[in-house]
Amino acid sequence: MDKGIENLISARKLLKANVEKSKALGLSLEKAGPRLNEINQRLPTLEVAIRPIRAQRDALSTVGGHINRAVVPAAAVLKVFDAIHGLEKSLSDAQHNLQGYLGVLKRLEEALRFLGDHCGMAIQWLGDIVEYLEDHKVADDWYISGLKKALDSLRRLEVGEEKGRLDGGLYVVAVNRLENEFRRLLTENSVPLPMSSQSLPGERACIAPSPLPVAVIHKLRAILGRLITDGRLENCVAIYIEVRSSNVRASLQALNLDYLEISVSEFNDVASIEVYIAQWGKHLEFAVKHLFEAEYKLCNDVFERMGLDVWKSCFAKIAAQAGFLAFLQFGKTVTESKKDPIKMLKLLDIFDSLSKLRLDFNKLFGGAPCADIQNLTRDLIKRLIEGACEIFWELLVQVELQRQTPPPPDCSIPRVVTFITDYCNKLLGDDYKPILTQALVIERSWKHEKFQERILINELLNLVKAIEHNLETWSKGYDDPASSYLFLMNNHWHLYKYLKDTKLGGLLGDSWLRDHEQGTGYYSTLYLREGWGKLPALLSREGLILFSGGRATARNLVKKRLKDFNEAFDEMYKKQASWIVADKDLRDKTRHIIVQTIVPVYRSYMQNYGPLVEQDQSASKYAKYTVQSIEKMFDSLFLPRPLKQGSSFKARRMSGKFNNAVVDQYKTSPVTV
Repeated sequence: MDKGIENLISARKLLKANVEKSKALGLSLEKAGPRLNEINQRLPTLEVAIRPIRAQRDALSTVGGHINRAVVPAAAVLKVFDAIHGLEKSLSDAQHNLQGYLGVLKRLEEALRFLGDHCGMAIQWLGDIVEYLEDHKVADDWYISGLKKALDSLRRLEVGEEKGRLDGGLYVVAVNRLENEFRRLLTENSVPLPMSSQSLPGERACIAPSPLPVAVIHKLRAILGRLITDGRLENCVAIYIEVRSSNVRASLQALNLDYLEISVSEFNDVASIEVYIAQWGKHLEFAVKHLFEAEYKLCNDVFERMGLDVWKSCFAKIAAQAGFLAFLQFGKTVTESKKDPIKMLKLLDIFDSLSKLRLDFNKLFGGAPCADIQNLTRDLIKRLIEGACEIFWELLVQVELQRQTPPPPDCSIPRVVTFITDYCNKLLGDDYKPILTQALVIERSWKHEKFQERILINELLNLVKAIEHNLETWSKGYDDPASSYLFLMNNHWHLYKYLKDTKLGGLLGDSWLRDHEQGTGYYSTLYLREGWGKLPALLSREGLILFSGGRATARNLVKKRLKDFNEAFDEMYKKQASWIVADKDLRDKTRHIIVQTIVPVYRSYMQNYGPLVEQDQSASKYAKYTVQSIEKMFDSLFLPRPLKQGSSFKARRMSGKFNNAVVDQYKTSPVTV
């Protein structure tokens, strides 16, 4: 009984254990279902992956070595590619460590060169293994086709525009940053010169500082050395020209050079822009000797290794873009203005400024790159010389033409006389004689003629002779002798006094000067006789011996003679009230002679015979003037009127020579021209 129970218990445990196993197996089967489904879904993919190598074992065993030989070059290429990307962080900033940046860029270039040299080989090796796989049917056609398409893509990249782009794009970015650094160095270190139009460095005896620090120049050279290998020299030159020409232009703008843009139609004659012509010479000298000289040297310092043509062409473009041509255009505009004697002086001033800078021009603007500046400069010099010489040779003709004009109604010195005498002295002075001589020498050489200094002297002396002839002719144009004599007195004195102790006076000689000094006295005597000499005779004492019973007769005679004197005096004074003696010494001397001729006679006459009429009811009609009033009236004679801002002299129109007024609206005193 007990044994039967034990057997039941054992059977029960066994059954229980089997049930647990069945449950576990059921759970396992339940979990295996999805996995089987997953395996079932992956089978097609695995079949595709296995399909290319459905080859015999001996074929599979030999292909391994070929694959390894093809993969090794490709792996090396990929390794270098990874190294290139390792340099990327070091190529983010070219400003703070330029030498380090250039070193990394060189390594990048070498790595890209390696890729460029080996990519083709790696692709060839890969192509060979694809052919091997195809020839030995190690893989199926679909797989081989995919490999061929991938190889074709690699070949197109290798030979196309993006050749070497493993990663050539990084190199382009790095070079762009280097080019930007070139611009930054130039821009941040290019500073216009601090100055004003009233204060030029040349006047302060200062030299323009070096345009760029030496350290910056070295950096620019280093960058150029790197970029030139990448074909970016033209880019750098364009950047350099843009920045430096803008800097020079800013320096020039501080001088207020707007006048350089003036046109011929904007002024009547050179006198209206005379101040600008004077400024032009100073500004041109400053621009050449301080600004463009410095730019010339800087172009050489920066681009010297690139060759002479590069840096000289660079400088030529900077000069043109900075506004240098405007200086030459201004000079040309002056040459196109209306012809007059003052213009000749201004043309000589401009020619002198260019002559003083001749060596600088030859140095800075010599050579083919500056051909435009050379041509404009030569054309300007030709215009200046031809214009100045044409006016010079026309002067005598213009002075002779003045002979046809009427003499001045106020008996003063004609403007042409004061102008020409001063003008000739200017041409003989140290400022203008060397320049005019040089211009005449050049002009004669163009005509294959020899110039002698005596030609210049004779021409100036002929001008004075023409003036003398004009005076003689003009003196005959007056209606009465008194005005003619005063006119001659005025002009003889002017020729004597204002040419004495001058270079022109020295050429004319002492005898010539004495003749005019004596002529002054001679015509002064004649003027006094014709102008006032008849008045004392009107105060005759004849018939005025007072005796008993003759008082009434004497009074009538005094009245008549005073009346005649007053009428003659009024007529003379009225006529001469507008006459002028410009020179104060001559004016005072002439007044004194007149007073000594008239006043003592009048004073004595009134003292002796004035009482006869002073008690008469009509006394004021006869005793019209006191001695003091006559003296005061004489003191008011010959006073010069305020000078008008007028011309030196006017010339008649000639065929294509002088336009109308030779010097119209000239804005300075003729004596100080």
